[in-house]
Amino acid sequence: MKKFIPIEDGDYYLTPEGYRCFTEQYHLKRGYCCESGCRHCPYGFNPSTQTTTNNTTLKKK
Repeated sequence: MKKFIPIEDGDYYLTPEGYRCFTEQYHLKRGYCCESGCRHCPYGFNPSTQTTTNNTTLKKK
């Protein structure tokens, strides 16, 4: 079962299209990379190569 992470101010913003876009703050609180190529991924995941591009520890779900 996944850990519940409460949403707080600064965890996301709404895009012009109306989608919720999670920020780096939220991703770090979540604690792992979902490997979806998120816009603000602090883990540096690259969906085209399936690799990370920075030194932040990549935790699996």
